[in-house]
Amino acid sequence: MSVRGHAFGIDIGGSGVKGAAVDLATGELVHERIKIATPNPSTPQAVAAAAAEVVAEANWDGPVGITLPAVVLDGVTRTAANIDKAWIGTDARALFSAALGGRPVTVLNDADAAGMAEDTYGAAKDYAGMVLLLTFGTGIGSALIHQGALVPNTELGHLEIGGMETEHRAAASVKDRLGLSFEQWAAEVSTVLIGLENLFWPNVIVAGGGISRDADLWIPLLTNRTQVVPAHLRNTAGIVGAAMAIEAGLVP
Repeated sequence: MSVRGHAFGIDIGGSGVKGAAVDLATGELVHERIKIATPNPSTPQAVAAAAAEVVAEANWDGPVGITLPAVVLDGVTRTAANIDKAWIGTDARALFSAALGGRPVTVLNDADAAGMAEDTYGAAKDYAGMVLLLTFGTGIGSALIHQGALVPNTELGHLEIGGMETEHRAAASVKDRLGLSFEQWAAEVSTVLIGLENLFWPNVIVAGGGISRDADLWIPLLTNRTQVVPAHLRNTAGIVGAAMAIEAGLVP
């Protein structure tokens, strides 16, 4: 069923397809999130079927917002990170809509969804102006939001700073692969943040990804000028942002 003031979001990642109804007044999940393993291989048809399974388990009959680890332009996925390369060039919006019985569907980048959620309900809710969210994981995802308006598909993890792509320099996976201390890794993150803040002059930078749970061990070590705060919503941010996109009628 659907309830006024609620919207349904699904966050698709390399390991899990997670979904829940969201109370848009508070940004809180209405019920415990439903999670099933991302199919292997994570082809478009298989993932669409998994999304339909999540919606059916929730007994939801309204529109659905869906995130993907991909650049999304007018509903079509143009890249594919941690999902099958068959997604590239797929009309994801049409695919998911068909799998969900023809209901309206909005599809957007997963970092964009997290950024929207953190801007409205989370770590950046009390900041005006420009908000930059960076998710530190296998790569670096990004979301850029100005006065509540999303600039979609920024992909700043691929921006070259200091002769190296930002995610090759400062992703959390780099710290693990090279065995860097928090001090060493924070120096690389600082280089990235200084380059980004010189371009965009954000009012706040929100740090997401699993390593944000250890924020007290590395955020104080950063040397950039803009305040950096850890993400608040963490593993619900994608679901919340996807639900927000439906309500906002967002069409990346």
